[in-house]
Amino acid sequence: MMTQKLLIKPTTITSATLPQIATRLTLNIPSIDQLIPPLELDNFVVLHGSQSLTSFTTRLCVRAQISKQFGGLSSNVLFIDGGDTFRQHKTTRVAQQHGLNPRKVLENIHVSRAYTAYELTAQIMEKLEANIKKHNTKVVIISDIAGHFFKEDIPEEEAQKVYSQVLNYLSSFAKKHGIILIATYIPHNNTKRNIKLREITLTKANIVISFNKTLYTNEIELEKHPTHMLGVADFPTENTTLTDFT
Repeated sequence: MMTQKLLIKPTTITSATLPQIATRLTLNIPSIDQLIPPLELDNFVVLHGSQSLTSFTTRLCVRAQISKQFGGLSSNVLFIDGGDTFRQHKTTRVAQQHGLNPRKVLENIHVSRAYTAYELTAQIMEKLEANIKKHNTKVVIISDIAGHFFKEDIPEEEAQKVYSQVLNYLSSFAKKHGIILIATYIPHNNTKRNIKLREITLTKANIVISFNKTLYTNEIELEKHPTHMLGVADFPTENTTLTDFT
């Protein structure tokens, strides 16, 4: 087999190269970073599976605010909470693990809550574009995106139609506006409606990550990615020590 040496010329960092540094977001957990490549400013990511995915979004809320040199984006975060999943105390703990001021970190996370499917739809399709400009954010997290569409007061056909419109809107939003858009799909009863909404969600995302709780560990799986090899890794539990995150 023939081998070839690749000669690399020294490069100088200029203003032209700086945007490349600013377009990636990492978790800074070695086992996970080996599995999941850094998130970029045109990714539409869907997280689904066990409740451990909320630890993932909490970490992203903090990591997004870290300086670009250390794998963050120096960005505020917009958190659209459709399932009442945002927890200040968990965010505070992760901020402390990163040596950040918890109060400042919380101030930079702009939480808006939606209590019905129609409120969630309006926040996405009518207000999202204005809000990312208002809050100067490069990271948007939509929690429990499908939850309100399972409520009995919404006919199944209407729920599916409106939900499809929302996902169609989001599928191009991240690329159009140069942001990282993350939606979580919380577990629900395995009904016909759930199967269909889940299928719509996973199809529209360009990156899909699942969280699975086994008898002994939590697993994270990269199920879909446009360029990266798929695979599985252990996901640290909430009891993981500080040294595991640094």
